[in-house]
Amino acid sequence: MTSRRDFLRNTVVGGALLGAVRPISAMERLAGPTQAPLDLLILGGTGFIGPHLVRHAVERGHRVTIFTRGRRAADLPDSVIRLTGDRNGQLGALEGKRWDVVIDDSATDPDWVRQSTALLRSSVSSYLFTSSTGVYYPYLKRGVDESVQPHLEIVDPKDGSESYGVQKAQSEQVVLKAFGNRGLVVRPAYIIGPGDTTDRFPYWPQRLERGGETLAPGRPDDRIAIIDVRDLAAFMVKLVEDRQGGVYNTFGPRTPMSFGEFLDRSVAALSSNAKLVWVDDHALLREHGIFGSVPWIMLDGNNFGHTHIQNGRAMAAGLTIRPLEQTVRDALAWWHTVPAERTAKPRFAITDEKEAAVLAAWRARR
Repeated sequence: MTSRRDFLRNTVVGGALLGAVRPISAMERLAGPTQAPLDLLILGGTGFIGPHLVRHAVERGHRVTIFTRGRRAADLPDSVIRLTGDRNGQLGALEGKRWDVVIDDSATDPDWVRQSTALLRSSVSSYLFTSSTGVYYPYLKRGVDESVQPHLEIVDPKDGSESYGVQKAQSEQVVLKAFGNRGLVVRPAYIIGPGDTTDRFPYWPQRLERGGETLAPGRPDDRIAIIDVRDLAAFMVKLVEDRQGGVYNTFGPRTPMSFGEFLDRSVAALSSNAKLVWVDDHALLREHGIFGSVPWIMLDGNNFGHTHIQNGRAMAAGLTIRPLEQTVRDALAWWHTVPAERTAKPRFAITDEKEAAVLAAWRARR
């Protein structure tokens, strides 16, 4: 099975395309610029979340500096200050400078976070770390919230999902120990929307657009947990503007949504003629190498409670969620701007060959 860590590692060169991504509009961002512009340091800024985060912060009137390796292009505002270095010990460009807030948008290794928090502890007022609901993996219970201790020790080194979650959890601990109540942690679930540097979510908009008989894996009532990247970016900026601290499970929708509702609304949003064929036989799906396709995940075993995590704290703090239809349409419009060499060989969890094989086997059994 492809792990969450594998998904996140399987990025492709796409930052230069982000100029084609529609930015957060005036209607979409929180009303009005903040009265006190902040000096923000963003560790990262050119991947999936980063460009949306940078643009939104600039639109809100903040001064933004990004720190990257300089390997990926991204269409960012001219006002953005760009520093170059490496999280793995090459932080010289950050020395001797001060900011109000640092947003750590790129760390998957707790050693990177130890280095950056040690260097910046006296140089910034607060530190926001972008984590993941993967810190709760294995998801053996449903309904967990921020009061539940994250999983901090690796039991099975071969389980990429566990390794990813533990590294994020350990990174959180570093931030909260170093900054105390000045530390912030956001834990998004599956991040979706335009500018995706993976091929996880784009599968569904492009597949539904093509229409026809379409494999719908799992059960219609399987719950999903997602957040539009632009909503995540806006919430992160809101948290630092509001001088908040602590941990937030950051995703939507506001009320539970099933995978069946997701597909039905997506079909309608795209005016698609897709005819969904539900295949709820997990064994058959596994036999053909289908274990999940964002936002759907097979909710059994270690993923039993994956999409049943509580998000009430983030909602109470002002997290806003745009309509699903907007996200789906915008993601499809962006996908059409991606170079042909990528779209011709996408790394979708469900390939055309797998879909055809599953549907044929399903028809034969029935």
